[in-house]
Amino acid sequence: MLVNVPRLVTAYYAEHPDGGVAAERVAFGTSGHRGSAFERTFNEAHILAITQAICSYRQAHNIDGPLFMGMDTHALSEPAFVSALEVLAANGVEVMIDRDRGYTPTPVISHTILGYNRGRRSGLADGIVVTPSHNPPEDGGFKYNPPSGGPADTEVTGWIEQTANALLAEDLRAVRRLPYEAALRAGSTHLHDYITPYVDDLGSVVDMQAIRSSGVRIGVDPLGGAGVRYWEPIIERYGIAMTVVNDAVDPTFRFMTVDWDGKIRTDCSSPYAMVPLVAMRDRFDVAFANDADHDRHGIVTPTAGLMNPNHYLAVAISYLFTHRRSWSADAAVGKTVVSSGMIDRVTGSLGRRLIEVPVGFKWFVPGLLKGSIGFGGEESAGASFLRVDGATWTTDKDGMILGLLAAEITATLGLDPGARYVELTRELGTPVYERIDAPATLEQKRLLLKLSPAQIDAKELAGEPIRAILTTAPGNGESIGGLKVITDGGWFAVRPSGTEEVYKLYAESFRDRAHLERIQAEAQALVARLFEQASIPSSATTQNAS
Repeated sequence: MLVNVPRLVTAYYAEHPDGGVAAERVAFGTSGHRGSAFERTFNEAHILAITQAICSYRQAHNIDGPLFMGMDTHALSEPAFVSALEVLAANGVEVMIDRDRGYTPTPVISHTILGYNRGRRSGLADGIVVTPSHNPPEDGGFKYNPPSGGPADTEVTGWIEQTANALLAEDLRAVRRLPYEAALRAGSTHLHDYITPYVDDLGSVVDMQAIRSSGVRIGVDPLGGAGVRYWEPIIERYGIAMTVVNDAVDPTFRFMTVDWDGKIRTDCSSPYAMVPLVAMRDRFDVAFANDADHDRHGIVTPTAGLMNPNHYLAVAISYLFTHRRSWSADAAVGKTVVSSGMIDRVTGSLGRRLIEVPVGFKWFVPGLLKGSIGFGGEESAGASFLRVDGATWTTDKDGMILGLLAAEITATLGLDPGARYVELTRELGTPVYERIDAPATLEQKRLLLKLSPAQIDAKELAGEPIRAILTTAPGNGESIGGLKVITDGGWFAVRPSGTEEVYKLYAESFRDRAHLERIQAEAQALVARLFEQASIPSSATTQNAS
């Protein structure tokens, strides 16, 4: 079960992708390029090509400030970091790396880019984060954050992807590169203190004084991730009653309990991966964990155990929009189309505008940057929000502030977020939400991507009239890459997976589990009919992945 790290790193250098094989080409999904060296989907050639493409993009768009680069604790992150630095140095890019050659969380890179660019019109900074997020230990990931600080939009990633694949097709002949030691000694490579500015600035986004004064007992598990060296400075700086329950770093992640499918993932929203911290629930007033790059959060409370991510998002939104007095009255709530309808109800009760976007945090970047979105969140436990004064904090997901916010909520309200969610359900109803994965071939996934509302002939869903059929997001008109069907009492959405041979079925009922199961059954039957009409055989096997 444990990954053979030496063999994995060898494969990174020894295996060479075939540009003629689609699966082995550079492909940017919702959060960068990801893959495994064993499968020739994340190898040195990919990183050299992507980094050279980024250098070309920077030159073409006059981005000539420093590039802030960080990595997480996955085994392939350091080799990829080294490869990228060799290319960046050869291209004369001013690169800022951790002063101790350590790990840097994704949100810290975003925070640093925005801090540097504040007030500037030229010489803007951007960044690279080497991380596959919560993915298994054998995976690698590589993403680019432009001067906006958050994930690059589709136009940018499309350009980088196309350019990188052209470089691969030409056997990397146009890639500029220095030996690693020369890259480290280059005048363009600089050591940077990422920890101190981020830690010192936390009081501008979370009420650290309230946490300290209350004495709320906090447990935090970095899950062996990039924030492992950040928590002790936070404890020391703010004097909070926080305990780091595990400070181990191991690229095999052997200290993790396995996920629902027997794989190791630092998925802090998974009840399987979070078993150890949930077992400690009574030791703390609130506890939380973050994934490997610390852009996701998992909240554990004495009353609820591990909170469903949708439940915590609803609580966080309710709390923030009633306790951030300096936020603009026009600041909206951002959610993805597959997040809980409870967020809609909370937003309505607050009298705020809801902006519903496709899956991918990149859709929240413009709103968080302008302050027109006060909070943006995804059902997969990723979110960020504005500073106390309504200014931008990050434009990427920040699992660290979402965990600290849970402590602030507990300190301020005198009850933990799990108990607060129960209060919200008494006011607004109790939803039942679940995501399941169903097998789908490449042809079936392509069909789902191209659906239009006119292809859906159903008039009812689980006994209720259908009031909306969506293939574009209401908040920005962009394609959701699938389908969403809505009634007054529930909804479902289907989207093809970008990395696995499955489609994802999200469903929710505001009635009960029996109603949810009926929605799921009718949704799968509808999808099967669509496959049959297109003469694409369907598979009956379904797997729960909630």
